[in-house]
Amino acid sequence: MFHPNAYLKKVHNVRCGLKARTKLLLLLDVKFCSTSELSSRTALSYDVVMYHLRLLCREGIVEHKGGRRYIWLPTDVGQARLA
Repeated sequence: MFHPNAYLKKVHNVRCGLKARTKLLLLLDVKFCSTSELSSRTALSYDVVMYHLRLLCREGIVEHKGGRRYIWLPTDVGQARLA
């Protein structure tokens, strides 16, 4: 089962991308994180994490705050999780 916001409108959603975005979004639902922290906690490479964060950012699902070291956080855009 994938996070509802892992499905993107502007790209082809393949299983490995959905898995990666689900890992990132589940972690961001709990705690706002930097890219390097997301990479270490999800066991995904920094480049993979950055790629998927940019895709999610383009669709308005996540946003970043801060200076050179961005902190990523989810927005209220997208599908709500069912309890």
